[in-house]
Amino acid sequence: MLKLHGECWVITDAAAGNQRQALALAEHLQMPIRHLLLEPRAPWSWLAPRLTLGNRFALPVSQRGLFAPPWPHVAIGCGRAAALFTRLLRRLSDRQCYTVQILDPRIDPAHWDTVIAPQHDQVDGANVLKPLGSLNSVDDTWLADGRESCPNFADLPQPRVGVLLGGPRKGIALNADYAGQLAARLLQRQRHEGGSLLVLASRRTSPALIEVFRDALRGVPGLLWAGRDDGRNPYPGVLGWADRLVVTPDSVNMLSEACAVGCPVQTFVNAPLPAKIERFHHALRSAGLLQDIDDVATVGRAPPLRETGMIASVLRDRICSHVEG
Repeated sequence: MLKLHGECWVITDAAAGNQRQALALAEHLQMPIRHLLLEPRAPWSWLAPRLTLGNRFALPVSQRGLFAPPWPHVAIGCGRAAALFTRLLRRLSDRQCYTVQILDPRIDPAHWDTVIAPQHDQVDGANVLKPLGSLNSVDDTWLADGRESCPNFADLPQPRVGVLLGGPRKGIALNADYAGQLAARLLQRQRHEGGSLLVLASRRTSPALIEVFRDALRGVPGLLWAGRDDGRNPYPGVLGWADRLVVTPDSVNMLSEACAVGCPVQTFVNAPLPAKIERFHHALRSAGLLQDIDDVATVGRAPPLRETGMIASVLRDRICSHVEG
């Protein structure tokens, strides 16, 4: 395997999901990584990545020194704000920087060397790579590290059911009523088969959802983690020890990471989903990777969804061809 030389910039905003995808891909390239968290000002923030006029003023003064030469050999951005800067780098570096944009940039993909957009985004172009889900770091080593970080989970009764809670988004109302219905289904099954429930909130999970689960889980083996007040985030440990995972339907990232584990993955949908999310769910179900919460979970229906290494391998070849060209 050829070694890539030079520095790789990872450019994101503050969104954890964007950071996880871009960093996971960059780590596979095995280049020195510099992570730039850039937040453009208005109007560039409103119109990114379309508006490039006056780009030297797009960043607040405190961040302008970060986005400056010498330019990297590779730049990986994730999210619409980052797409502005990966687009600019192609021109600023005289095309010496190989630019990669993760997720639909909402303009012609030809502005980048490679665009990586999941199939349900329906982005087309000769330079577009289309994984089924989102990129992530979940593999056997990551899961083993997760188990090692939370050894006490081994003592919890099986089946250990990890429950990943997202939050409301356009077209998906994850409210207290939804939480009550989900909790009731989880508790009904737990009473029938025993085991434990390990419930994790995300940054987008509303206090209303968390309170429903705090009340519902009293006396049930397991845990509820809702933030720093509950200690260190046990997310890797929960995925590492889970016999089954239940994920709310809103998050492509959480569903992708759950499907990378290799255990049965289920979701609870109580209303029609937005078209893009519905396409993603349909693709996961068609691949045997996702079930309804009321289905009888089966083991080994499909290999775990681990696409990041494959995408990185294709990208490495493209970067090498770019350098040789």
